[in-house]
Amino acid sequence: MSSSTYAADLRASLARDGFVIVPSLLSPTKLLELRDAAARTVALARAGKWPHIRTLPKRFPPWGSDPSVGIWGVQHLLHPDLPDSSTFAAAYFSAALLKPIEALLQCTEDDLVLELFNLLTRPDEDFELRWHRDDVSADATTEEEEAVLLKGAANHTQWNLSLYDDASLIVVPGSHSRARTLGERATGPFEPNMPGKIEVKLEAGDCVLYNNNILHRGVYSKDVERMTLHGSVGQVGHGKERARNVLQHGIGEWVDRCSFESLEDGVRQRAEGMRARAVQMGRENEGVGFFSKDE
Repeated sequence: MSSSTYAADLRASLARDGFVIVPSLLSPTKLLELRDAAARTVALARAGKWPHIRTLPKRFPPWGSDPSVGIWGVQHLLHPDLPDSSTFAAAYFSAALLKPIEALLQCTEDDLVLELFNLLTRPDEDFELRWHRDDVSADATTEEEEAVLLKGAANHTQWNLSLYDDASLIVVPGSHSRARTLGERATGPFEPNMPGKIEVKLEAGDCVLYNNNILHRGVYSKDVERMTLHGSVGQVGHGKERARNVLQHGIGEWVDRCSFESLEDGVRQRAEGMRARAVQMGRENEGVGFFSKDE
């Protein structure tokens, strides 16, 4: 299959379903390397030695820093103070990950913006996210939903890269491009039987790239090992809402201190460019607030 055909197939799947799976994005060697780094990072977080965590039972930022209440994620894998940040950076800025993203956004690497890179892990207690869209409030009217969902091409891509088999992400295919139906509106926020829903089943090393305005939720078991890299990459020309969804996680506090000296030359240049565009986004969008601060 030619690269142009492959890119067109990716875009067609995303346009139709709101998500697309890239199988075996990680080589076996890279998978093991990232598993080891993720295990060390989670151990650090659970021991209270890394303050940037997702704490139970809070679902959206901002989170506290006390792991004794339980955690379900670790934030800021590119943070310069994180011991394994160089390992995570090599994955985030890799051609294996960014080439499919360029294909979906129909841009070049000079247009890409560093955004989020976090780790979703096995929670200390069973935990669920409600049905939601990342850029649309739960009480939005049909007209308000359509104003967001039908405004044109996306300027970012969100993704989950699984280090173990993972079926935690549940979506309603095709819901990214339309307002909720009456049946969907009548479904409870944690109702497991949403009409049309499916589990996105990833094997270790697979990556799902998805439109974060697809109707989706997460269901996480304390008994199932989970280490899934969860991130996003943006494109220049972002709007204020996109800036809010990125900056609410606090990356503006440290992104200008990132060091990419450990990366190979071409990858390092790519990383520096993406970081510079992220810093510019922060300067242009100070005080953007939170998506759902109290939830």
